[in-house]
Amino acid sequence: MIKIAIVEDEAMYAKQLEEFLHQYEKENGEAFDITIYSDGDQIVNKYQSQYDIILMDVEMKFMDGMSAAEEIRKVDTEVVIIFITNMAQYAIRGYAVDALDYVLKPVSYFAFSQRLSRAIGRMKKRETKMIMVSMKGGTVRINIANIYYIESQGHTLILHTILGDYETTGTMKEMEEKLADMNFCRGNKGYLINLAHVDGITDGCAMVKGEQLVLSRARKKEFMEELTKYWGEVIK
Repeated sequence: MIKIAIVEDEAMYAKQLEEFLHQYEKENGEAFDITIYSDGDQIVNKYQSQYDIILMDVEMKFMDGMSAAEEIRKVDTEVVIIFITNMAQYAIRGYAVDALDYVLKPVSYFAFSQRLSRAIGRMKKRETKMIMVSMKGGTVRINIANIYYIESQGHTLILHTILGDYETTGTMKEMEEKLADMNFCRGNKGYLINLAHVDGITDGCAMVKGEQLVLSRARKKEFMEELTKYWGEVIK
């Protein structure tokens, strides 16, 4: 099931986009879970990375689509955004928020279906690189490449990422299984480190974005072997 949000303040266009999505479902064997918002501020409020694709009108009364996309990008770098607009010049501004594409009004089904196919293709390529993490108040989708390391504190796991820290409950063993074959390695009992973000080894510590993460005596040999292997593959 692909989760899609339509953000459109004109009811006629919102209905048309919904009908286009249902037509696409029938023609391509996809299944969509569709949510409709009538303004940018509605989708931004308590946004929890819950959508795969957002069809975003640019000009809206309270919060325009560009501003809404900027807010969404602060917490979700992966959702695919397509702008729906009257003016082509907004397409250039869309690069600033990593918009995939834009569709000009009045919207034709042919143009829309082409953009949607491209969006679904990008989304499916990213699926294997994402994990969903349950937190207080909802769930957040995190790109694995953006995780520096994961820290265990009792029954709490802290994911240190490019976008900040996220807390969830669980065990390090469960997280290791989720991230198997993704170039993560235990540095000690309390740290699961993304090898892609290790800048070097100093005084028995892995240097990760300016932090020194201690390597335990029991795990240091395995960690160094995995890091050497990873660096060798990157250099090839």
